[in-house]
Amino acid sequence: MRIRTIATGLTVAVSLAISGCSGSTPAGSASPLGKPSGQPKPGAPASSTPLSASALTGRLLAEADLGQDYTRKPEKTARHDDTTVIGCPALEQLGGDAAGGSLDFPNKATATFLYSGSTGSEISEELYSDTAPKLTAGTKRIFEVMTGCPVYQLVIGSKPVKIATQKLAAPALGDEAWSQLLTFTAGGQESVVKQTAVRTGAILLVVSGSPALVDSQVEKALAKASTGS
Repeated sequence: MRIRTIATGLTVAVSLAISGCSGSTPAGSASPLGKPSGQPKPGAPASSTPLSASALTGRLLAEADLGQDYTRKPEKTARHDDTTVIGCPALEQLGGDAAGGSLDFPNKATATFLYSGSTGSEISEELYSDTAPKLTAGTKRIFEVMTGCPVYQLVIGSKPVKIATQKLAAPALGDEAWSQLLTFTAGGQESVVKQTAVRTGAILLVVSGSPALVDSQVEKALAKASTGS
């Protein structure tokens, strides 16, 4: 599979950070980064056959799943600002669009929610579907590239953003899982975003946002993504 971008998740994370999403560094969890968790998946077994984008949309979390403190954020028209990577050769080698596009999987669905329970934090969910080997290879490479440079700079349009990355222990969920912490500095303000990816069968779940929100909602998101209910 040709990976033409780093991840929608990084774009989402930048957006969340710039809009002020922040949180404390979470405690590590049970299984090593990118290793099979060995834990049973919630609900019925996940499909081993790739799902369509419309099918994935029906498996996204909804406001009713999250509770009254969450509000669905309207989808914005996609922007294509020029993106330049400074200080991370591996990321630069993937091209100028590497940090601003989407995972190169054929089917996807996304949703972002505002959380009013604390300081207006946000949490974003992305679902992708492809064969299990392609999901594993693509996600592993992306996380390795993103965490391979402890500190680098992203210039989106004319806005410079300093990014510091840290590998985290992945949660014991699904068939495989990855997790990282990203600290963004832009305009003199610092924000922290956690990003956790879980593969179950032919579905890849990526949850990004405030570390506390990601930790509290990732299992619920996985259960619905796996079973559709």
